Amino acid sequence: MPDLDICIIGAGIAGLTAATALARRGASVTVLEQAPELREVGAGLQISPNAIRVIDALGLWPRFQQISLASEQVELCDSSARPVARLDLARHRPQDRFRLVHRARLVEMLAEAATSAGAHIRLGQQVTTPPQADLVIGADGVKSRLRPLLNGSETPFFTGQTAWRCLIPAEAGAAPAAQVFMGPGRHLVSYPLAGGLRNIVAVVERQDWREEGWSHPGDPADLRAAFGHFGGPVPGWLARIDQVNLWGLFRHPVAAHWQRPPAEEPAIALIGDAAHPTLPFLAQGAVMAIEDAWILAACLDAAPLPQALARYENLRKPRCERIVEAANANARNYHLKGPTRAVAHAGLRAVNRLAPTRLIERFAWLYDYDPTAI
Repeated sequence: MPDLDICIIGAGIAGLTAATALARRGASVTVLEQAPELREVGAGLQISPNAIRVIDALGLWPRFQQISLASEQVELCDSSARPVARLDLARHRPQDRFRLVHRARLVEMLAEAATSAGAHIRLGQQVTTPPQADLVIGADGVKSRLRPLLNGSETPFFTGQTAWRCLIPAEAGAAPAAQVFMGPGRHLVSYPLAGGLRNIVAVVERQDWREEGWSHPGDPADLRAAFGHFGGPVPGWLARIDQVNLWGLFRHPVAAHWQRPPAEEPAIALIGDAAHPTLPFLAQGAVMAIEDAWILAACLDAAPLPQALARYENLRKPRCERIVEAANANARNYHLKGPTRAVAHAGLRAVNRLAPTRLIERFAWLYDYDPTAI
């Protein structure tokens, strides 16, 4: 590892976690980021215990605990706010740590960690071709410039869903829970963040949006109109929105090829959204990026470059494919209509009443995974 010169394209969660993990193992790491500064962008993230194990292994848990909140429950409700099911994380998985954090705070923490470990972060860098290095890591997101070098040209397809994302002041005593309100053809997710904020993501099925990306400005009035018939706390939250971003949700395939060996020069590896963009319906986008970063670093530390890259792809691809498909399934389940919706919600209520741990244990394969154990 000390002999490796590694260049990472992208200073997001994937790139900065990789920079920290690699630099701490002795690699010479440079991160190239096209933005002129690490701006206050994005909104809330849910970080599950599979990623917390990496944060802990990097020695960042005390700092992460300061910038995040515990998530104790996931509450599923219908559009009138009538309870459908409750996943009691604190009670039924007390050994695990689920957290809620603002993306900007997480990026800030990771940038500090990467720099402290010896990585160099260079901002305002437009990368059009792979730079010279022993290994170039593509952590440059859904519009990655490195992914086509390994996989050719690909065309994602519009899911027919558009999402709004915004932050509002949190009410005093906000419950430490992620709440999901499900209606026909739409749903809204909200949870509190550290610093007195509340994160809101609202998704609706519509066919008149074709642009990808999550930072397009939207009109709060459109969001209020789309969810005006929702009950419970939703009307009060919507009334406090004065700024919102809008983005179309596109489905991308998990990359067929995640790495290129050094014989083809330079060696390339993809991590995060560059390898496996996912719909935001399982709260695993940032988590997968953190898993990728640790496992790539661990593989590089344990074997020569060609074998390490092949092992990384073999370890990550099947798991990420399963996660992406589970997120796709949630997208369908949240938006059920008519009799199908009534039957499904009745079934969830019955399961939640008779076997309250069953719903959360369906995802034991997801949360019990320990990336640091490879």
